Amino acid sequence: MNSGQLIHSIPALLILLTLFTAMSVVPVLGAQAGVKEREFGKMPDGTVVKEFALKNANGLVVKVISYGAIITEIQAPDKAGAKANVLLGAGDLEAYLKGFSSAAVIGRVANRIAKAKFTLDGVDYKLAANNGANHLHGGRVGYASVVWKGESLPERGGEVAARFIYLSKDGEEGYPGNLKVVVTYTLTARNELRLDYEATTDKATPVNLTNHAYFNLAGNGQGDVLDHELWLSSGRYTLADDQLIPTGEIASVTGTPLDFTKATRIGARIDQLNPKLNGYDHNYVIDGGGQSLTLTARVTEPTSGRVMEVLTTEPGVQLYTGNHLKHRGLCLETQHYPDSINQPSFPSVVLRPGTTFKSTTVFRFSTTTGRVGR
Repeated sequence: MNSGQLIHSIPALLILLTLFTAMSVVPVLGAQAGVKEREFGKMPDGTVVKEFALKNANGLVVKVISYGAIITEIQAPDKAGAKANVLLGAGDLEAYLKGFSSAAVIGRVANRIAKAKFTLDGVDYKLAANNGANHLHGGRVGYASVVWKGESLPERGGEVAARFIYLSKDGEEGYPGNLKVVVTYTLTARNELRLDYEATTDKATPVNLTNHAYFNLAGNGQGDVLDHELWLSSGRYTLADDQLIPTGEIASVTGTPLDFTKATRIGARIDQLNPKLNGYDHNYVIDGGGQSLTLTARVTEPTSGRVMEVLTTEPGVQLYTGNHLKHRGLCLETQHYPDSINQPSFPSVVLRPGTTFKSTTVFRFSTTTGRVGR
């Protein structure tokens, strides 16, 4: 998904320092699957930010911090078994506080809301206009820039997990209702990182949660992603205007540079896109999506042989090619369509009291040799 002002305004020096860091080595956490906790840093007011390092029996490591529920690192093996961090992330809290908000949870509503306003049950709500005249990624602060309550969960059947909880209060960023959000990161024995989202409210409110992870399967700092090959289970996308606000029309990708129904190099047709975008920043309609867990995307990096598959229960996915980062990472943000709250024909994002918002996304890692272990 396109990045908000917070993400787009990352200082150039910080980008270079972060993105060109050599691929780090997996820390030794022990022979067994488990979770290690440590202090990652402190907020200006002294609040402690924790890091949770999840490791499965294959040696795959995922690190998540309680600030923004951000994934800071994913160590995955290549076809020869060598591990590298395949996620764009930073190694200290200061970098995130300065604006590097990579693989954070985005909410209360991810993506754009036109003219930063909506009407629900006859009541007009005005939100922060933090992307021109529009509202983006939950507002000026959003869930990416708050400290969540984090806790590790007991290992079950080779699965290790950490859970993050945040209470978004009534009126926060202009949204109605006290919304309790729970996000659980689970690392399975099959090298899957599963994200389970839940939310409940005491007043009708729009909810659209996602994660803004930038992936580079060659490794963090190892060039751009234009040679990655992408397949998407989508033949349609939401047509949008110059401000990336959907028009309401669902268009076909056939005959356009948006067609990834056959695995294609990301950079193969990128120069055919609107030059103002400088790359892909489009919401795809997932074929058969929005009901059960559906295979949505497959990304392959030919040199390393790393493969990442994305499965989700969401009806859409935003392909964003790190256009403000010289294409050094790509996002596949599972979501409801942008501006759904103002588009009656789109799947609804309204959550009401007495019901629970639930969503699951899985990032599955493997290699072209099929190897997933050490």
